[in-house]
Amino acid sequence: MKTLEQQLQEIKVVPVIAIKDADKAVKLAQVLIENGLPCAEVTFRTEQAAQAIANMREAYPEMLIGAGTVLTSAQVDEAIEAGVDFVVSPGFNPTTVKYCQQRNMTIVPGVNSPSLVEQAMEMGLKTLKFFPAEPSGGVNMLKALTAVYPVSFMPTGGVNPKNVKDYLSIPAVLACGGTWMVPNDLIDGEKWDELAALVREVANIIE
Repeated sequence: MKTLEQQLQEIKVVPVIAIKDADKAVKLAQVLIENGLPCAEVTFRTEQAAQAIANMREAYPEMLIGAGTVLTSAQVDEAIEAGVDFVVSPGFNPTTVKYCQQRNMTIVPGVNSPSLVEQAMEMGLKTLKFFPAEPSGGVNMLKALTAVYPVSFMPTGGVNPKNVKDYLSIPAVLACGGTWMVPNDLIDGEKWDELAALVREVANIIE
């Protein structure tokens, strides 16, 4: 069985999704899978997140699904119950990290400084989210961090079609997180063909 790190490295771009209507989750998952990005990070920024994850998991058991913007232990519980493969948090909260470790759930917490990387390493973490990537110094900051620390990164926040290859060219970057191929207005409007085109565009960029 492949590790999360191996799966992320193969997929290269993780669509970060804020879905308001869980009934649209299965169709969205289908669009992602059929157009070359068989993965989703469904953020807990909406009330329907856990149900959307559960719907995706039931329809596509093999899909790689993460829960994003997880801020509390209660949300960790919700995410696990919904069937996620991993949890992502925007910052580094030792309480949330410990709780995920207690529940045997992989967490990829957000860091953007040497001190935070070291705190995460102290807790045994080897894969971290670099967030917010662009405002935190972008590719140059990430290269500086990867030159010093033996960890892998998933940069998210300001990653777009113009800079995604620059991030992916850094050996320690497993995958990038992004929202540009899953805009809320297209999901809300059920514009699946337009979404499919955006997802395919990303898949083509990273081939």
